[in-house]
Amino acid sequence: MVAIRKRRTSDENDGGAEQAPDQAQLDLSGEMNENPADTGLASPQADVAPAENTEALDNPDDSHGAKERPENRGSSPSDKRVVVRSRGKRRNNEGNGPASYRDNENRNSKKQRDLPNDNGYTNNQTSQDNENKPKLTINELTRMGMHALRDLATQYGVPHEDMVAMKKQEIIFQILKAHTEHGGIIFASGSLEILPDGYGFLRSPQNSYLPGPDDIYISPSQIRLFNLKTGDTVYGQIRSPKEGERFFALLRVETVNFDDVVEAQSRIPFDNLTPLYPDEKLNLETTSTEISTRIINLFCPIGKGQRALIVAPPRTGKTIIMQRIANAITANHPEVYLIVLLIDERPEEVTDMERTVKAEVISSTFDEQATRHVQVAEMVLEKARRLVEHKRDVVILLDSITRLARAYNQTVPTSGKVLSGGVDSNALHRPKRFFGAARNV
Repeated sequence: MVAIRKRRTSDENDGGAEQAPDQAQLDLSGEMNENPADTGLASPQADVAPAENTEALDNPDDSHGAKERPENRGSSPSDKRVVVRSRGKRRNNEGNGPASYRDNENRNSKKQRDLPNDNGYTNNQTSQDNENKPKLTINELTRMGMHALRDLATQYGVPHEDMVAMKKQEIIFQILKAHTEHGGIIFASGSLEILPDGYGFLRSPQNSYLPGPDDIYISPSQIRLFNLKTGDTVYGQIRSPKEGERFFALLRVETVNFDDVVEAQSRIPFDNLTPLYPDEKLNLETTSTEISTRIINLFCPIGKGQRALIVAPPRTGKTIIMQRIANAITANHPEVYLIVLLIDERPEEVTDMERTVKAEVISSTFDEQATRHVQVAEMVLEKARRLVEHKRDVVILLDSITRLARAYNQTVPTSGKVLSGGVDSNALHRPKRFFGAARNV
């Protein structure tokens, strides 16, 4: 709608101009005298007056009413000027006023101080406070025996009757919970396994990456922030589970793959690295009495980024040669990160390897399922790839790749193409991928 006014004459304009200040003063004074307190509510006349003015302005033929309305404005008691304030604004001002906004902000800031931020740090916790608090590392607890763990749990106040039926991981969980209640802080290190839902857990290498109650939960926001992947070795501070939670949660990330967290955000993926021929030799000579590694060093030298297979009948000493190769690598090349992976082996062989070799020994014994063999092999492979992305040398000694291929043959979906020996054609891809991951980049 368009408002149309008739052009006034000079006399009418002069009269209107002379009466306008007085009229405005009378309207304001009358409003203040009649109802000085109630300025926020509109009267029923205020709801009717705008409609009458609109009808007068929308009618172009009603010129007489347009002329006489300014002159009769002060004489009519119902045409007083009324200040109208929206009720919606008042509600907004009442609910989101300065005082209530400050209260909400204070409550939110208090909650924010108690919760961890996306970058893994808390506002109310400083490094100076952490230095004065007692520290405890989960990896040190996992290396302890059952008797030592029970004695430590007794010192923290865990009843001895409750520990009789507990497993090792459950006792560690109770120790960590009691340590947190006493005001201590906890640190942990492990290999990250990201689940399909987006969050992940830190698996302990002492447990051969077996899921357990002492695993550390990592939120999806921390995974995206630090560009974490499956197989990353993460070290950081953790907190005890809150009400309704089952696992410990990562509170602050200290290192990723033994480097600063900034390196993980700018690393190059393993698949984008350029493979080259080996150009650096691994020296396997240790002592003059060790002849087997001396012969390997002369006839079939092994370089960094090279693949090698030990093919021999059973009971010919393959495991002994692997132990001597591992000891030679740890003695002559301390910069190499050595991993010994035992698939479908006997438990006593695993114990012998752990006591003989100074390296990380990951195992999945013959009494485990085939899916467990596959899960351990995939975790070790991903961990090695992540370390290579951080420019570290990694050596994996696998015993044996034949049993790993059998495990893949039992777990992969059947394709209908069966090769000689009853091996499915799809089952050979994963062992070849594992074997082909060795490269010089």
